[in-house]
Amino acid sequence: MAESDEKRNRHFILKRIPQTEPFQSPQRGGGGSDVPDRQRNKHGAKLLSQIKGLRSHAEAARKEQQSKGLVEGLGLRVQFESYKNVELAFNSLTRERAGIELLNVRHEKKRTIATVFIPDGKLDMFENLIHAYLDKSKDGKKRPRNGKLLNAISKIRTAALKALWTDDLEEFPTSDEEELWWEVWLPVRDGRAPVTESFRRLAKKQGFRIAPGELQFPERTVLLVCGSVGAMKQSIQILNSIAELRRAKRTAEFFNVLPRKEQIDRLNELFDRITVPAEGEEVPHVCILDTGVNYGHPLLATVLSPIDAHAIGPNGSAEDGDGHGTEMAGLAMMGDLTEALASDRTIQIIHRLESVKLLPQREGNVGDANFHGNLTIQAVARPSITAPYRRRVFSMAITTDDDRDRGRPSAWSAVIDRLASGAEENEGVPRLFIVSAGNADSEFMLNYPDSNKTDGVHDPAQSWNALAVGAATDLVHIKDSDAEGYQPIAEAGGLSPFSTTSLNWDKQWPLKPDVVLEGGNAAVTDIYDKPYAEPKASLGLLTANYELQERPFVTSHGTSVATSLAARMAAQLMAEYPNLWPETVRALIVHSAEWTDAMRQMFLSNPQRPSKKDMTELVRCCGFGVPDFQRAMWSVQNSLTMIREDRLHPFKRQGSAAPTLGNMHLHSLPWPSQELEALGDTEVEMRVTLSYFIEPNPSARGFSGRYGYNSHGLRYDVKRAEESKLDFHKRINRQAREQEWKTVADHDTGWMIGTKSRHKGSIHSDIWKGTAIELANRGAIGVCPAQGWWKARPKLERYNGEARYSLVVSIHAPEVEVDLYTPIRQEIAAQSAIEFEPES
Repeated sequence: MAESDEKRNRHFILKRIPQTEPFQSPQRGGGGSDVPDRQRNKHGAKLLSQIKGLRSHAEAARKEQQSKGLVEGLGLRVQFESYKNVELAFNSLTRERAGIELLNVRHEKKRTIATVFIPDGKLDMFENLIHAYLDKSKDGKKRPRNGKLLNAISKIRTAALKALWTDDLEEFPTSDEEELWWEVWLPVRDGRAPVTESFRRLAKKQGFRIAPGELQFPERTVLLVCGSVGAMKQSIQILNSIAELRRAKRTAEFFNVLPRKEQIDRLNELFDRITVPAEGEEVPHVCILDTGVNYGHPLLATVLSPIDAHAIGPNGSAEDGDGHGTEMAGLAMMGDLTEALASDRTIQIIHRLESVKLLPQREGNVGDANFHGNLTIQAVARPSITAPYRRRVFSMAITTDDDRDRGRPSAWSAVIDRLASGAEENEGVPRLFIVSAGNADSEFMLNYPDSNKTDGVHDPAQSWNALAVGAATDLVHIKDSDAEGYQPIAEAGGLSPFSTTSLNWDKQWPLKPDVVLEGGNAAVTDIYDKPYAEPKASLGLLTANYELQERPFVTSHGTSVATSLAARMAAQLMAEYPNLWPETVRALIVHSAEWTDAMRQMFLSNPQRPSKKDMTELVRCCGFGVPDFQRAMWSVQNSLTMIREDRLHPFKRQGSAAPTLGNMHLHSLPWPSQELEALGDTEVEMRVTLSYFIEPNPSARGFSGRYGYNSHGLRYDVKRAEESKLDFHKRINRQAREQEWKTVADHDTGWMIGTKSRHKGSIHSDIWKGTAIELANRGAIGVCPAQGWWKARPKLERYNGEARYSLVVSIHAPEVEVDLYTPIRQEIAAQSAIEFEPES
């Protein structure tokens, strides 16, 4: 960055308590329903006939279930299908007190399909809904009773095996003989243990193998079960507690690396220039969840003690038999070793490493009894037990080998969200996870960058709380002796050919990846019969080799490389600012990121005046850009950063009333108003990043509303230049409005991404560009709650939950020499309620 040579200053850590007040969203409920009216008598008679037709199926199911020893939980799964292009009010299908439960919701061929469990003897409740619909004396003002629900329903029928399939339809097995590992998602109902134990007992009787361990979420338990498709079809009525079925996933195969000869004496020379923290010193640790690490490597042995190398399994070795984990350790320690070996400067390492052998080899745990989420829980527990108070960042450069989730939470990504939030513990401490976005299919590199646009981010990088890392590259000079006739695929500053994107995700899911870091390049040639692409050593990053007897160094490529670099950056930030929350470290990395000119040219149709739609697509390809370490770490005179960490209660409940939205925070920031006004029409930037961790509640029952995935949401809004603080207050909080208050048009120009797209996931970042005189009057920010299952699911009793958040705000005046830092420092010094961390 241009200002990196100036005097470095520490960021402002604001301690001033914001104004807290009850919040009511200014956005009112939606308009009328799009459900068309039906011919009441004809439509009602059809539905009534379909419901009555279920009675024989319910009786047969009851007899079969009782004959197999099922005592409780008798009932039938029923599928409700909407008309084409009509939204089904699936929430209205449930009757929790009667045990009628929504199991899953799917969208196929422009129809909404809901699968519902109806306990034995409860079909009458649906008949009564239809009878009320047909009774004109019970009509509402505009339509028949229950009309919104029933007018949307096209078909009601028993649910077959496919009705429980919430995975990609292309993954649905086609042969009854196929044996596979199923992800079985069970409801909790009135008790998790009875439901799970009953399922295990009955499944074993039916001949299924069940993996040990389980994943627990607020309303789901996930087991791994092995058996044939035919056996599952035959047992589906007995195993009637299943809410969802998915295909268990495989881990990605790691790409081959090309060797690079280096001499041992170069390694020895490097030792003389490295200083590292001593074993046991209180410094941040990067915990590498991978294939293990060969901690006997002379370089890694300086920062990784044998006591900090762990393995999953009672007799497992912590050493690396594959190579990938050792490569990631070298990068997490020092970054690209090429620069270190080429220089003669002293290098200070300010963090150490931990390792957990999550997978034994590149083939992963295919067919193993355990599965990814359970392995991750165990892996996180290992170092947390041996060193419970250590500050650490978890780095995981392992993904599945496909992108079929398309942003939808999986069991694995939900486990990471839960571990990150600390929700699995009574006094949970949030954790920072940095995960790889996954590598694009190398077979399609010749179609770059179109191949990247269609190759989606891999599981578990759709995790809301994790920092998902893609790859960019500046490596374009090919020096390999065997590379005559080769050309780099990506230009300098472009998206790496290895990187995946979220362009093919549904629009409601988070913007991923979050950032991109150096991940190497690939080369293409036409010297063969047809064009051919492959990685080259000179287009990769140099790191530690697990086969030390062969050579100490090797090159590596891909999003896993970028992930390790991001974890190293996080550890360095944690070392400099030891008291920052994990949410804040994530925010600083994203906040510091910028898109390169090459990225803008590649993904924006009009780089000079991009639309918000184009900017959203840019983020879905390149994240928020390439993080700038200096900007993440320091403020300078004309580019400063303020950080506020806080807590609020997004929801509240009074007595037996339904939970409502809780509190909002109004932050009046120290602001260099006079200095900005003096700059007049000079273009400046303001960036705002809001980071928080959600508690997940995964199920295939819709994205939002009562069955939404996220516990809560937070949003920010910034005071506009023409607004008074009072008008800003009233605009964002309907609770503060007077009866006669009238709003102005909800239009705030200058934001690059805008409110429609930036408020996805659990980290929201946007950049405002305008004149300095406009920015002078924008020094107030509101943080407000948004909907989540903590509010919508009161029976889970999480409506009083407290939400932490980190708010990062920066002012950047890149074209002028102006001191914006000192006025803010002086204002803070005059306020005893604000703590300022002095320069180091």
